[in-house]
Amino acid sequence: MASSDEPQSLRALFEAAEAKRQEVNEAPSATSPKYAEDLAAALKLYAQALDQISALSLFSANEGVEDIATSSLPYLLVDFYIGELVQRTPHLAPKERLQVLDQARSAYERFLSLADGYGLLTAPYDKLLERYRDEGEAFAVVAATGADMAAKREGKIANFKAEKALKDKMAALRRNPRYLEHGDEELVRELHLTSIRFAIHSAFQALDSLNREVPLLRSAPSPSAAATSKGEDPADTSFRLDQPFDGFRPGTGGPLLSTKGKPLQPFTLIGSRADLAKGVFRPGHNLPTMSIEEYLEEEKRRGGIIEGGGTEPPRKVVDEDDMEAVDRETYKARAWDDFTDDNRKGSGNTLNMG
Repeated sequence: MASSDEPQSLRALFEAAEAKRQEVNEAPSATSPKYAEDLAAALKLYAQALDQISALSLFSANEGVEDIATSSLPYLLVDFYIGELVQRTPHLAPKERLQVLDQARSAYERFLSLADGYGLLTAPYDKLLERYRDEGEAFAVVAATGADMAAKREGKIANFKAEKALKDKMAALRRNPRYLEHGDEELVRELHLTSIRFAIHSAFQALDSLNREVPLLRSAPSPSAAATSKGEDPADTSFRLDQPFDGFRPGTGGPLLSTKGKPLQPFTLIGSRADLAKGVFRPGHNLPTMSIEEYLEEEKRRGGIIEGGGTEPPRKVVDEDDMEAVDRETYKARAWDDFTDDNRKGSGNTLNMG
């Protein structure tokens, strides 16, 4: 028979587990190392509490809820809390997530069976449990078959109102002065029973969510399996569309320009190599990039740039001691002067003559 004088070790275990569960619930991120540590610690403490409950035979199938001591009522929730925490375990791989959901499902089922044995599943939850046992993984809180959209909407509204009513009742009990100041046994017991009813409601919601997630996980192939089935190396990323265009970089692939200057591959010109370096941490580019300096180097390599073009050629320095060379330069200068005297500037341009 249930007793109110359970060992202090069980109470201490349960309180420590509750404290860790609260830390998990208040964690800012589920990816932090502390979250994983608190989650594992809470699950370990709840598992130890279950062992104590079993060793003490705290609950019996031959009893009713009125036979459970008020101080022992919170221990009915241990399996529910385990299911809730296990379901929140972060996993990325579908196979691992499926294992997590199986463990959570088992914990919820143990909790609901225990609560049902004590007659705590009143309407409409008694009918939900019957449907769950019949439908298994096809179960949904709002039945999906044989119901139109209006009926589904009404079911969701009723579900929301039931959850809100339970939350409001728990909040009102906690605010009651008889509970706060005197720890009135009747109010304490009612609060525990309402918390159990809220957990029953939440367990069915969790099973509904779990049943919607499982088919998606089962239909999602793992990355390695998908690659292996296609005869690919899982580490090979050459199939990706967002590959860096290293083969299009100057000097590492084919020519960027034809001998006539026609682009053979798409590329983007940027101001300088410094500008290219600044863009490393920006979103990836779809086209290969090259600086203007690299473009000019490529042009020079293919012979598209004539060295020295566009500048005045250097004047030839005549050795003044070489009289023949001096005479040649003098005659050349006089011939040019005679030519410019006889031919007015622009006289050869006939395009603009009216």
